[in-house]
Amino acid sequence: MNNNNGQRWLTLDLLKAAEGHFREKGLEASRLNAEILLAHVLHSTRMDLYLKHDRPVYGEELEQFRSLCRERLKGKPLQYITGEQFFYGHSFLVDERVLIPRPETELVLEHALDRMAVGGLAKRKKAAILDIGTGSGCLAVVLALKMPNAKITAVDLSGGALEVAERNAHRHGVSERISFRQADALNNGFANEVGGEYDVIVSNPPYIPETEWSELETEVKEYEPKMALTVPDRFVFYRAISERASLLLKPEGLLCFELHADGARNVLEVVTGQGFGEMEVHRDYAGWDRVLSGILIRSGVH
Repeated sequence: MNNNNGQRWLTLDLLKAAEGHFREKGLEASRLNAEILLAHVLHSTRMDLYLKHDRPVYGEELEQFRSLCRERLKGKPLQYITGEQFFYGHSFLVDERVLIPRPETELVLEHALDRMAVGGLAKRKKAAILDIGTGSGCLAVVLALKMPNAKITAVDLSGGALEVAERNAHRHGVSERISFRQADALNNGFANEVGGEYDVIVSNPPYIPETEWSELETEVKEYEPKMALTVPDRFVFYRAISERASLLLKPEGLLCFELHADGARNVLEVVTGQGFGEMEVHRDYAGWDRVLSGILIRSGVH
């Protein structure tokens, strides 16, 4: 991205140059990448890049833009470069301590809210919700926004992830209604650590087998936290969480999981074996089984 004098660019010209450079390097969505990075540097919107297409870019702004473009070409995800990802219409802070929230996880939120509405849980004045593996806090925060009377406990094994989640809760004004705790769902004492009786438990647990790690995109395996993604046994967290949930949920409480695309049948058996019924499996937009939920029929089943 050099021009004749090497000193000054107009916004639209810089966008076109960056887009062409990205395309030459084989980066998909080259124009979108250029727009997002330049808007981030200029503290503007993508629309403003065109409305103010003759705005000059030079000096520190130009050098920062070039630096971010180099990072992107190395494979660093846009969300980690800009420090932001939108989830269910809300902006969340993200860095390499947390997974980047994905559209599939929005389906967990939607499905849980739908089932809570049908079961009357959404109207309870003091609904208690547990989010296991909260990461950036996207599920916990949006649930708090959608359910102003709910009290939420958000748990993660990673202290770094909890720091990000707490910042997001504060950012959205719900930090007083979310309690953050560091705990391991695989620990036999987990139920005692998080305590209380819950109306709802939601979770997007690690479920990618370690044998599939090498097959993942560079953006994922070189930048996102491996501990939040992979497991030796893809069903270990489903077994552990459903067992803990049978102790932590109130009778007729709701458990809602995100699924590995081909894991619904096995998870269904695991959850049913822990005393859950009225099971539902919800598919994503690509037709894969993506969300599983059930109602606690018999508590404390082992």
